[in-house]
Amino acid sequence: MELSGKKVMVMVAEMYNDYEFIYPYYRLLETGADVQVVGAKSGVVYSGKAGTTAKSTAAAEDLSPADFAGVVIPGGYAPDFMRRSAAMVDLVRELDKQGKVVAAICHAGWMLASAKILQGRTVTSFFAIKDDLIHAGANWVDQEVVEDGKLITSRTPEDLPAFMRAVIRAMSQV
Repeated sequence: MELSGKKVMVMVAEMYNDYEFIYPYYRLLETGADVQVVGAKSGVVYSGKAGTTAKSTAAAEDLSPADFAGVVIPGGYAPDFMRRSAAMVDLVRELDKQGKVVAAICHAGWMLASAKILQGRTVTSFFAIKDDLIHAGANWVDQEVVEDGKLITSRTPEDLPAFMRAVIRAMSQV
């Protein structure tokens, strides 16, 4: 399997987009990856916008980016809560710095802006945060999936199949 023996993260916070959490989570498990659900705190049950729940298995502050191939950050309103946690923002910044995969879909671009990793990079997102990403220094494009090195972005749940193909391919090379 493509990611056997690799550790990966899926971030979580209140009001995550249910599809953008569940689809990546199970696709990563399907590849043989050891998937950690990362929140501001460990053992917390978070609710998605549509009412599904996910329990964090690890706290961001307890993880070493060197141990992971990368992270998937779902959208919804969760990224606005995630970026209030310095440990979650620092984790994203350090993963990027170490050349690990940082994958963000929909409103998850807010985390990329808060981590200050967008300057000069090409990304996409849900159209409503386009200006936020441009103001953070990104070149924003309207595409299904955008790969700028190991930074992978997509717009909406409809993009999930292409997004996850790109994420899995990139994580298999880390």
